Amino acid sequence: MKEVVVSIFLNNADWNVPIPILYGPNRILELATLCKSHNIKRPLIVTDKGSRQLPFISIITKLLNVAGLKISIFSEISPNPLDREILLGKSIYRDGKHDGIIAIGGGSGMDGGKAISLIVNNEYSLWDFDNDKLEVKGLENFSPLICIPTTSGTGAETHSTAMVTDTDLGIKKCVWYPSHRPLAAILDPELTFDLPKSLTAWTGVDALVHAVESYSINSLDPVADGMAVEGLNLIGEYIEKVIASPYDVESRGGMLIGSCLAGISFTKGLGLVHAVSHMVGAVYDTQHGLTNAIILPAVLRFNEDSIRHKVKVMNFSTFRDNGNFDSFYLNICNLLDRLEIPVGLSSIGVKKEKVSELALKASKDAAASTNPRYATIDALQTLILESLEGAR
Repeated sequence: MKEVVVSIFLNNADWNVPIPILYGPNRILELATLCKSHNIKRPLIVTDKGSRQLPFISIITKLLNVAGLKISIFSEISPNPLDREILLGKSIYRDGKHDGIIAIGGGSGMDGGKAISLIVNNEYSLWDFDNDKLEVKGLENFSPLICIPTTSGTGAETHSTAMVTDTDLGIKKCVWYPSHRPLAAILDPELTFDLPKSLTAWTGVDALVHAVESYSINSLDPVADGMAVEGLNLIGEYIEKVIASPYDVESRGGMLIGSCLAGISFTKGLGLVHAVSHMVGAVYDTQHGLTNAIILPAVLRFNEDSIRHKVKVMNFSTFRDNGNFDSFYLNICNLLDRLEIPVGLSSIGVKKEKVSELALKASKDAAASTNPRYATIDALQTLILESLEGAR
């Protein structure tokens, strides 16, 4: 009799690096118990505007109500979270006498929840936690935070960093604090079943970019590199399968774990894809994963000479191909074609007259400083210009 092999992604599993992670189908059913075990009785659910009416919100609302928890929902988070939305969330949290935050959704919902959690129990301003000039010392009493991703792309569920747009300056900033982190993350692949084909592709490539940019950095971090390589392995295996079979638990689970690992890996840093994408998102409010996907080939070409020694590992992990840079680049472009990613930034509204502004802002982004090849403002301007109509 032929042995039946059951996918490991159909099983539940817990691990504790870098935070407690609960993986498996229907793990969302444990949310109320998780809240109670951490003495959370009045959680504020934070999500983005586009997710407010999606089924997972009604699912967790019912679960928490049945368990006797007093909840409110804050869903005024934009696709690229704004500083004023975080401040509004802080007021809602305090007025409602909440004692914890459940951040659920894609990257925007989780970034919104993390940023609110960062400031509700202290009187510091949001920008006092700016990653580039963090001077706050000795804080420990942050609001308890649980993160629940409903896409397989952001990888934001295991760390405290949050990207928020400074509306006065029109740039994205990274806010965080070393001792602030989620108390747990729930990775339930069934929560991603209803993600549309387009968002599945965009967020999947976002995860791929996280792993590629992290692994490409020329610094010694074997743990991050291991996470990136396994992330690429899973994403390469499942990104097209999950689009073809959106209700397949194995494919959704593989992508969700791959995204999580890629998200952990970029504690090492990111690169020019994110430096440019952050500022395009701040100026044009574009979908982050789609923006990353469009820019990726142009940045690979820019970085070519600096990542040649890294490419064979990435190419084999993602595509089972032992080829060199040209092979990897072609495989990436072909994948983007099959996923129906546009070839230029102009398709998402980016205008030529904004290129100089975007280049200047991108040069100041933290991700630019860890790119494997230094980019001048002129070089960034050329890269963005090339990406307007033909990034690949």
